[in-house]
Amino acid sequence: MKKLLSLLLALLMFTLPAAAMGETVVTSFYPIYLFALNLTQGVEGLEVQNLAAPTTGCLHDYQLQTSDMKTLAKAQVFLINGAGMESYLTNVFEAFPDLPVVDASEGIALMDDDGETHDHEEGDDHDHEVNAHLWLDASNAVQMVNNLSAGLCAAYPAQAEAIEANRAAYVERLTALDEELRAGLADLPHKDIFTFHEAFPYFARAYGLNVVGVVNREPGDALSPAQLAQLVRQVKELGNPPLFVEPQYDDMAAQTLASETGAKVYALDPVVTGPADPAEALTYYESVMRQNMQTLQEALKE
Repeated sequence: MKKLLSLLLALLMFTLPAAAMGETVVTSFYPIYLFALNLTQGVEGLEVQNLAAPTTGCLHDYQLQTSDMKTLAKAQVFLINGAGMESYLTNVFEAFPDLPVVDASEGIALMDDDGETHDHEEGDDHDHEVNAHLWLDASNAVQMVNNLSAGLCAAYPAQAEAIEANRAAYVERLTALDEELRAGLADLPHKDIFTFHEAFPYFARAYGLNVVGVVNREPGDALSPAQLAQLVRQVKELGNPPLFVEPQYDDMAAQTLASETGAKVYALDPVVTGPADPAEALTYYESVMRQNMQTLQEALKE
């Protein structure tokens, strides 16, 4: 595998035009792309390119493509979510051993799928099954942006002052968003939510909600009739809490549960897909998080 990656890298470097060898920041997937765009906005000489297409969603079992290798070959720094989200990192390290990688999850207490917290330590190999959806707690997003900013400043010291100014302005917006979410969700009469998959434990912990069940542990996995029957029993036993699907995935299982139980279906967006255009993407995280708050206010009001 290592020889194959080295050969592919050599071919890519040979075929890349000289103009492509500029100051390129590469991000692993959509939330990190949004954060990096805000940190580099107006910074001359820096271009942000996202590795996975903005329609990819979470990187569940994502495999590096030839186009990804071409993108990484242009990079001076690679910004990642961390916490196990990017399962392909070994291949990146083998192909690009000198490429600086900035882990946005550094210093954040990680949760597993049972809601237990694990301290993030440098070099942590995440043998425990931690949940990587850190960014859905806006206070975590602040820490992630700080981590990414530090990495960018180290990679581009000449642009560090401009990056730092962007960081300060963006952190101010994210802090205000976090406060708005906490206030907007604090006094809901109901707190129980049944989500599509394991995307929202950080969100729930931050904003006082209870994830009482999930429809599907992994997006794309087909549920057996026995699994659906068990979920129907679980939803009924919990008093038919609202079911929350995600716009990135098929909601057939949730609709089946709704028809069998009478539970209502709403959409919560984990902010893993969206517009690629930087002008549209700069405030996309904030707008989707506010829409999620409004959806929860509607779903849990009675």
